[in-house]
Amino acid sequence: MAKTVLVTGAAGFIGAALSQRLLQRGDRVVGLDNLNDYYDPILKQARLGQIESVAPKGAWRFERMALEEGEALMGLFAEEKPSVVVNLAAQAGVRYSLENPAAYIQSNLVGFGHILEGCRHHGVGHLVYASSSSVYGGNRNLPFDERQPVNHPVSLYAASKKANELMAHTYSHLYGVPATGLRFFTVYGPWGRPDMAPMLFARAILAGEPIKVFNHGKMQRDFTYIDDIVEGVMRCCDKPATANSEFDPLEPDPATAAAPHRVFNIGNSQPIELLRFIEVMEEALGREAIKDFQPMQPGDVVATAADTSALEEWIDFKPSTSIVYGISEFANWFVDYV
Repeated sequence: MAKTVLVTGAAGFIGAALSQRLLQRGDRVVGLDNLNDYYDPILKQARLGQIESVAPKGAWRFERMALEEGEALMGLFAEEKPSVVVNLAAQAGVRYSLENPAAYIQSNLVGFGHILEGCRHHGVGHLVYASSSSVYGGNRNLPFDERQPVNHPVSLYAASKKANELMAHTYSHLYGVPATGLRFFTVYGPWGRPDMAPMLFARAILAGEPIKVFNHGKMQRDFTYIDDIVEGVMRCCDKPATANSEFDPLEPDPATAAAPHRVFNIGNSQPIELLRFIEVMEEALGREAIKDFQPMQPGDVVATAADTSALEEWIDFKPSTSIVYGISEFANWFVDYV
């Protein structure tokens, strides 16, 4: 086995896809997930089944555990001694953070603190962790790049992700833990989350029910296909963050540091109008959507677009899957699975 990788959120959308790719290339994977009911755990169990179907004997271990279970998590670190940790576990969802902020504080802040402590005390060579494009918040300066300030989050979810970046930087600075934060931009594809637009729209369109089109359709999203996300995460796993030798404390670069900590956008860099996205979905499903135009929702942003030049320079990779191909693959899976 090449190395042991601890993947948290392994039953989640990105975590399951990443775990399969790591196993297929010969790594040993320890998967962790609490299988909560934020959305249907049956889908999470099905993803775990997909992982098990490709796992060589002895290469896959799954533990049902929450990040908040500090003592149990430290025991897992001590037993497995992972060389790389990919932290994808979190309480997800922007809108849900308006209803249940305490869940985000426990999972995304307390839980992430436990991950950092595990990395600190057990010699982890590299921590790769999920941040989010939501950290850009009220910023309207498109495309977003990592050198822009992220001081105006518009949801607690976004604030928790910015906090993760600050916490990881501090551990890199104080304890030398190499850490890379990845700001994901609207990930979609087969096995995706039921609370995200692709599955919400597909389910409603096929049932002949209206879909909610927020901000009257005047939205843009940088939809990024799951295979591109996984490729980027894997390449970052293989290239631990390093200190920026040219870091200038008089003009600090928010994306790098004098410590081994880096932050990158990972997105398709081709933002799509929401109405165009719906059109592509209609074509893939062979049905027309009934549109229910709604106002802007609290916590939402009008547009996202990623500048990924720093990521491309770092790992020689740029997401490029077209929305037409990606939605076609998603629709084929959705019809078969759901």
